[in-house]
Amino acid sequence: MKKRNTLLALLAAVVGVTPSLHAAPTRPNIVFILADDLGYVDVNAFAARLTGAKTTEMFYETPNLDRLTREGTAFGQAYACQLCSPTRSGVLTGRIAARIGVTTATPGTVRTFYNQGLTPPAGYLANDAVYWGDSTIKIQQALLNGSTLDAMPAGQPLDQGRNELTLAEALPDYHSAFIGKWHLGGHGARGWQPDDQGFEALDYTDEGGSVYFNWRAAWNNRKKPFPKMAQPEVLAGKAGPDDGHQYLTDSLTETAVRFLGRQAAQADRKPFFLYLCHLAVHTPLQAKPADVAYFEKKSTRGWHGHSNATYAAMLKSLDESVGRILDTLAQTGLAENTLVVFMSDNGGVTYTNPAATCNAPLKGGKAMMFEGGIRVPLVFRWPGQIAAGQWCDVPVDYADLFPTLLQLARYEPKPHYERIDGRSLVTLFTDSANTKRGYARDTHYWHYPFNVVVIHPDDGQPLAPHSAIREGDFKLIFDWSGKLYLYDLKTDWREEHNLADVQPAKTKDLFTKLNTWLDANVAVKYTPLLNPDYDPTKEARTRPFVDLRKQILGEKFAIRAAASDPRIPVLARLNAESAGPKNVPAQVKPKGDPIP
Repeated sequence: MKKRNTLLALLAAVVGVTPSLHAAPTRPNIVFILADDLGYVDVNAFAARLTGAKTTEMFYETPNLDRLTREGTAFGQAYACQLCSPTRSGVLTGRIAARIGVTTATPGTVRTFYNQGLTPPAGYLANDAVYWGDSTIKIQQALLNGSTLDAMPAGQPLDQGRNELTLAEALPDYHSAFIGKWHLGGHGARGWQPDDQGFEALDYTDEGGSVYFNWRAAWNNRKKPFPKMAQPEVLAGKAGPDDGHQYLTDSLTETAVRFLGRQAAQADRKPFFLYLCHLAVHTPLQAKPADVAYFEKKSTRGWHGHSNATYAAMLKSLDESVGRILDTLAQTGLAENTLVVFMSDNGGVTYTNPAATCNAPLKGGKAMMFEGGIRVPLVFRWPGQIAAGQWCDVPVDYADLFPTLLQLARYEPKPHYERIDGRSLVTLFTDSANTKRGYARDTHYWHYPFNVVVIHPDDGQPLAPHSAIREGDFKLIFDWSGKLYLYDLKTDWREEHNLADVQPAKTKDLFTKLNTWLDANVAVKYTPLLNPDYDPTKEARTRPFVDLRKQILGEKFAIRAAASDPRIPVLARLNAESAGPKNVPAQVKPKGDPIP
């Protein structure tokens, strides 16, 4: 565990985090609420602005999130990653997730060099995933998956000198507390948990999902899933005390409220950072029966494809959590000097049966780089400091949270700008159209090097690896199996008109910029590789596989061959040894939902 005094000295002497000269005499408290798998139009205030519909016409009910939007500044074009763990890593570090190496969300069954007790080959870290595929994909795959880091580097010896500075560590005079879903620690790997990244862990799980009833035993599980994992037990999480709540969302909220109460009672009122990462509304879809019954009978069921009563009930509990936290801040006298931030980690889930939600009129959903998969609600509320009822439509992304919160906490973010990708959004609170160019970013990147069973909305086949760039109003999606999609989001935010063939010069320009950025910033191990067993005569798509990097950029940019990847023989060895997991709790096994 990192020592607090060592961290303070490091930050003061090396990182250069120093208070900026703001007029406010005290630093604000920060409450950051991160929802899981919540779609953009799942929040009524965002849906109303996008569709023009009235709240009374909608199926979901989000009065407290709508209140938060009325009382703060909302971002209409805020972006996350296509999956949760990448977003979470970028929020905490201010870096684009693929640069860190967190390229996907992993199930508890994933095999890494660390949990297999193996020495990683040259160029790999202990917590790099060895390799895994999705056995439910039955079509020919021209590409094999890239890799991902299963635990965000924390300065441990096995991190080989890497140590990501987290937001909690960059706020040295704050009491930082973590509640909820971590999913950045290698599924219980010792040395990579919230306590190792600057937080006091109050009540959390290091898994991608959780049941919503009877969850405590699994969160307290200590049995190693792999016998060769080099630690006596896993640290799968820590369930808080039994508080009488039988539903997970309510219990996590209770933990948060108690923390706020304790902070309000402190004589010195030391500033705090509460990072509340709800599991809601991630699968499994489970809600309180009375709420489900209410939505089953609601007359507006089916609005914009929103018809899942269980999902609506889960969202209701999430919304009530936000309301209870806002009320607690008011009741304890903390509201005036507390910044509240709300965001989702990716778009809504559309691939379950029945569908969890529908992101229409946005295209696609979780795991995709269409707007429905990466555009998310984002709101900042700080009474008297941030304008209320304001909307900002400047495109921003998850990496901007780190420098923004630093600056709002009266720290100067600029010393970090050489290391991070995000830029502070503070000037947008007073210049929402960015007319003064105080927010200088106009280019955003995404990268997902995996085949996944989620169905592509255009070709009806499982998704292949894909990457994307947005520059100004144009977004290019690079499907590594051989297809490019170019959209002008200013006029076509529904992504109905692919301009790749109509504007070849723009397409090539963005494709070149995207791949130049990937080659400069993303380790090659985190990119796809050619599948030597691919049979093009059995290709299920109506188009052939094409290596677009080779075709457009030249031979030296060709997708690498599988023979060059040292994970492949390791995988063969592990498969021969049948080194499958033994003690993974049922709730964290990928059952029903192919993505954690």
